[in-house]
Amino acid sequence: MFYFHGQNKTPVRITGLIFGIFCVSILSAQTTLQPIGARYLTLGAYSQKGLDVYATRSNSASLAGLKQSGISAYAERRFGLDNMNLYTFSGALITKSGTFGVNASYFGFDQSNQSQMTLGYGRKISETIEVGGSFHYHNISQAGIYGNSSAITGSASLRMKLSDKITAGLNVFNPVRATWSKTTDERLPVRYTIGMGYDASDKFFITTELEKEEGQDLNVNLGFQYNILSQLFFRGGISTQTSNYFGGIGLNLKDFRIDIATSYHPQLGLTPGVLMLLNLGKQKEDKPNQNP
Repeated sequence: MFYFHGQNKTPVRITGLIFGIFCVSILSAQTTLQPIGARYLTLGAYSQKGLDVYATRSNSASLAGLKQSGISAYAERRFGLDNMNLYTFSGALITKSGTFGVNASYFGFDQSNQSQMTLGYGRKISETIEVGGSFHYHNISQAGIYGNSSAITGSASLRMKLSDKITAGLNVFNPVRATWSKTTDERLPVRYTIGMGYDASDKFFITTELEKEEGQDLNVNLGFQYNILSQLFFRGGISTQTSNYFGGIGLNLKDFRIDIATSYHPQLGLTPGVLMLLNLGKQKEDKPNQNP
């Protein structure tokens, strides 16, 4: 599918072939820009104890549950291949009017790449309910195939505290069925996600997600986190649609955290990744909601 000029075309062709598996249709942009081990990174979205800046990428309503502002960055080399690197950035700022978030992602190489920018907002409307929304900008650049094409869409989220240990939520991505700028025939897929988390103790929580993307089979994501020590934890789980297993270890050093993560695909192999997260400012104190 991809043929580029150069002295050694074979590695580029191989990389292009793998890239093409994920980008055979421009409709796949949202999925491609998710880390292979995405559920490792966003496990805390449905936890009251494990929520962090990066986890808010999964559900914008969870922004309202953050205790501290912060920033995070993640990079992975997909299946260990050159030119198959994914870079992401997330940030969140807590204000009196709610919490604002920003996410950015870039995947691919010069001739074939995808990028995304997201602006999100989350607000607590009662002691048990949080709501949120996001605007998403997507861009695809594929030399000799589509050129540049972009799309703008949105998402809406809800997160609910069902008890002191159980948190649930849902997210709807692209309810407006946005199309790409160069065609009205190809659209971003609509995706529905329902999640639930159980904080069994201060050391252990589990989460599950049901994810249905337009044109795809139902995907079930299962994951857990166990705190080995107060500063060291282990995460693991599986995404059933692709039988993709993920796991890793995170080290908390006061307001700084670093994770070494990996995921395994039965046919394509291992994807290593590293996350760095920095919490900023003082922790937000829980106060009774003053809104009517």
